[in-house]
Amino acid sequence: RLTITGSTLRNRPPSEKGRIARALQESVWPLLEQRAIVPVIQRVLPLTSAVEAHRLLEADQAMGKIVLRMPGDA
Repeated sequence: RLTITGSTLRNRPPSEKGRIARALQESVWPLLEQRAIVPVIQRVLPLTSAVEAHRLLEADQAMGKIVLRMPGDA
């Protein structure tokens, strides 16, 4: 089983956040553009269903990303 760990970077100094952002832009963005890595999207819900989306996350039922669609998006 694969585990992916994330961070909010909240407690990091701005210089470190900038370094991380540049590294992502240089290393990860090209892989996304080339479709070498593709995020798994489980559900796309309207913003009005944010409570339902949060319940899915809390219940540990999300096997992919839960995307909230903004009003006016096609």
